[in-house]
Amino acid sequence: MTSARAAAMPAPPVAVAGRGKLKLLVVTLAVVALAEWIGPAQFKLGPGRIVLLPMLWALLLAAALGLAERRVPAPLRIGHSLQTCAGGLLNAGLLLFVVKLGLTVGAFLPQVRQAGWALLFQEFGHAFGTLALGLPLALLLGIKREAVGATFSVGREGNLVIIGEKYGMQSPEGRGVLAEYITGTVLGALFIAVLAGFITSLNIFDPRSLAMGAGVGSGSMMAAAMGAIAAQQPAAQVPQLTAIAAAANLITMVVGFYFTLFLSLPACSWLYGKLEPVLGRFSKRQGTDVGAVPGAGGAGGVVAHELPLADSVLAWLLMAAAVVVGNALSYQVAPLDSLIGMAIVVAIVAAVDLLKRAVPRLPLVLVLSVLATLVGVPGLLPFSDAVIALTAKLNFMAFTTPVLALAGFSVAKDLPIFRQLGWRIVVVSLTATAGTFLGATLIAELFH
Repeated sequence: MTSARAAAMPAPPVAVAGRGKLKLLVVTLAVVALAEWIGPAQFKLGPGRIVLLPMLWALLLAAALGLAERRVPAPLRIGHSLQTCAGGLLNAGLLLFVVKLGLTVGAFLPQVRQAGWALLFQEFGHAFGTLALGLPLALLLGIKREAVGATFSVGREGNLVIIGEKYGMQSPEGRGVLAEYITGTVLGALFIAVLAGFITSLNIFDPRSLAMGAGVGSGSMMAAAMGAIAAQQPAAQVPQLTAIAAAANLITMVVGFYFTLFLSLPACSWLYGKLEPVLGRFSKRQGTDVGAVPGAGGAGGVVAHELPLADSVLAWLLMAAAVVVGNALSYQVAPLDSLIGMAIVVAIVAAVDLLKRAVPRLPLVLVLSVLATLVGVPGLLPFSDAVIALTAKLNFMAFTTPVLALAGFSVAKDLPIFRQLGWRIVVVSLTATAGTFLGATLIAELFH
């Protein structure tokens, strides 16, 4: 068990000089500004529409700069060490995103409560939708035990730990969940944004069902899906849908861990034993091309509270500056108004982060989410209404662009590993992602 846990542990952060971190900050802000300046774009695809938002431009621009590091001018060069640093900053920056989600949930708690049982039962769609679509396809493509790791979940950090504890990361199941993790990190946000935008444009699902489907348990993927959904809804309805999506995402992150551990992983393993002899014979392949991947242990990145405090502060300042830029360029919010709101968000994150460093066993994301939600409930605390008014000017989508810009830099270093995993496991991973979105949306729709 100890060796499995060690295999799943993240690689240590790479030391980066202060000047390098400053360059990363400046280039990231430039990418965010350019992405917001380009703005959204959409085009028709059959009966539906594909919506491409600034956050996707940021992801693609950052990834392109990371991949072309040797071909771009020195001021724009983001090398491997800075790409690794971006991964750590991303995890710290996501804490601000969590606070914004919590404040949104609190402000719209009555509307969230109206969603009722749908919020609970849609989690079955998230838990089993992945294997319902992904597992049969994997077996038809000739993938063996890697299919269990790749299709029992969407393969986020908690799922890496589950597989690492049960099978070890060097096992076929470990290689499968790693493939799902990398696929989701590199392509997940782009894929689910395109899928969610297309499904939304068909007008066959209640927007609340789509918002619940967007809560897949990943902040960046939820943001991407919700952005595509929100772009096709009336502006007045977007905050309510965002609150529902955030609540669904929180449930998936917290309750979903136990769903996957006790329900979907045993079910996936059992179904593999039943279906592989039947479906596996349709493929001429005798196994997968997914070999042991060098550096696999570092796939998970550096968690936020393990960063030096100075790096966490840098990540918060970067996120604050990027939100101010995005709010001004895309939503015409005065920079001073955005700065005041961001100061409140950063203060909440800093307080909980310091508490986490003092009490290591504290569940950081859970405490942060609950605290932000309570602060955001109108009239609950003496200062709640003031906080709601000051942070309401921070547009939810302005948080997603810097998040995906940092993600783009972070994943550029993993693409050589990603190419070794083979196209079949990529197709299966994306199908599993589609399954969790569609499964939860379908179940939620039964209640709407």
